[in-house]
Amino acid sequence: MKSLKDLRIVFLGTPDFAVASLHALKAAGANIVGVVTAPDKPAGRGMQVQTSAVKKYAVENGLHIMQPEKLKSQLFIDELKALQADVQIVVAFRMLPEIVWNMPPMGTINVHASLLPQYRGAAPINWAIINGEKETGVTTFKLKHEIDTGDILLQAKVAISDEDNAGSLHDKLMHRGAELLVETIKGLAENLIIEQPQDLSEIETCKHAPKIFKEHTRIDWNKPATEIHNHIRGLSPYPAAFSFLNGKQIKIYQSRFESMNLEKPTGSFDTDHKTYLRFAASDGWLYIDELQQEGKKRMKTEDFLRGFRA
Repeated sequence: MKSLKDLRIVFLGTPDFAVASLHALKAAGANIVGVVTAPDKPAGRGMQVQTSAVKKYAVENGLHIMQPEKLKSQLFIDELKALQADVQIVVAFRMLPEIVWNMPPMGTINVHASLLPQYRGAAPINWAIINGEKETGVTTFKLKHEIDTGDILLQAKVAISDEDNAGSLHDKLMHRGAELLVETIKGLAENLIIEQPQDLSEIETCKHAPKIFKEHTRIDWNKPATEIHNHIRGLSPYPAAFSFLNGKQIKIYQSRFESMNLEKPTGSFDTDHKTYLRFAASDGWLYIDELQQEGKKRMKTEDFLRGFRA
């Protein structure tokens, strides 16, 4: 029977969410023989060359790094094969071709931020909050052809509080996912985990988590205030829900609601110019607590109102 330290592991990931898992593996004594991450690229106003969070961690910890432009390139495939990995782990990385995910004898393990088969797709954290869920979780599973459809290894539930937004839930799932990944790899090494096919008996009612585009972020004031509130916190802090105020775009990061019968046109706003700014929804007021007007910095409503002229 093998242990975690006996396995040769290649890790594939890019953002902070992946760093937590990479760090948890290293802290547990895993033998990480290679790290695959996104190529460096210029970004920001100054177009300074940016490196991924995973690369920064790998450099700091002396890990072997690969940054292929194309995952099917023969040079990369040959380098990957030479590492003779027993298992690959992918966390928050781009789609892999079969020649990559099917290479190691123990397969490729993915950490997904939902309780599969619910919320398959690129943005499970955002959509769980947007849809008003009270619970989500993390899943480790084996990759196969169709995205997020592989056999489940382990799952862990995570509560969504009324105060959570996409940022805070991201951090909860990031840390729980890292813990679950270590449990998974230990269990696989010791042959203690039985793969379970995803339960597709209710697949027609499963909720999906497609990539967030601009059209998903505009607020529809004709909806109930609770739904708008969930929409705002599900997109906060990034990419942020938006609307318009006196013809200028505003991003809204924090809100609260008050349900009541209103005789105001939906989308109309009201303010005392000191402490509150609120918009009419279909069934009550939606109070804005933190926002950012185009060309300005993000600020609390009270600060915004000092310079606001209706």
